[in-house]
Amino acid sequence: MPKISAVKPTTKLNVQRVKTHKRSTLLWSQRSLTWWLRGVSLLIIFVLWEWYGRTTNPILFTYPTAIAQSAIEMIADHTLLIALTQSMSVFAIGLVLGTVLGVVLGLVTGRVKVMAALLDIPITALYVTPIVALVPILVLWFGFGMLAKIVIVMLFAIFPVLINTMRGVREIDPRLVEVARSFCSTEYRQWIDLVLPSALPFIMTGIRLAIGRALIAVVVAEFYTAVSGLGYLIVANAHSFQTARVFVPVVVLMVIGVISTLVLEIIEAYILPWRHRHN
Repeated sequence: MPKISAVKPTTKLNVQRVKTHKRSTLLWSQRSLTWWLRGVSLLIIFVLWEWYGRTTNPILFTYPTAIAQSAIEMIADHTLLIALTQSMSVFAIGLVLGTVLGVVLGLVTGRVKVMAALLDIPITALYVTPIVALVPILVLWFGFGMLAKIVIVMLFAIFPVLINTMRGVREIDPRLVEVARSFCSTEYRQWIDLVLPSALPFIMTGIRLAIGRALIAVVVAEFYTAVSGLGYLIVANAHSFQTARVFVPVVVLMVIGVISTLVLEIIEAYILPWRHRHN
């Protein structure tokens, strides 16, 4: 009786491993190229900025090395660290509250038609209203302390999350809902297996937009409320014409925004791996 050869399954397995290795190598090279291009673009920007800043009146503009020197001085006298702590506490609390409320309201209004009919016009009206115009009223209501700043940041951050979440729930394929119901799926299981997974990409997009709006809100709130935080540093140094020191908190806010977005991308790649598999 002839022996059964095991070469064919082994060959298929080896071919599959080679394909997987090639795919991983290709993805790694693409990511390396992406980061290399990002570094080159930053280097070009800094070189041009440095050259142009040195040829301009220092009262009107500045350059990266002067900003770095001012940052070291502000770190040494603790003004930057104190202001950063004050601003980031407001930013974190306001962003978290805005995100949680936005997700909850977005899921409810996207899933429940009665709630959507009740809240559609108020949400649209508040979204198109410039929140900056409401800041003086919010200060009158909540005072000049930290509470007012948190409310302002929350209002800036809530609407991108709310609207994207609501859209994500409404974009669920009706055929999937019918299939779930035909298999006698309960409402709870539909939320877990269908609604939340379908809405997650939209929620992450809303949070990404909310990060930028929340950083803007922090500065706006500190302009109008208590003299503290990075917004206070910008105003105080601008009044004394210290342009390099004005740019220090601005650059810090940029870095915080970039880092927050990168962290969000990592989290998104972890909880939504199917969206990043081919990126």
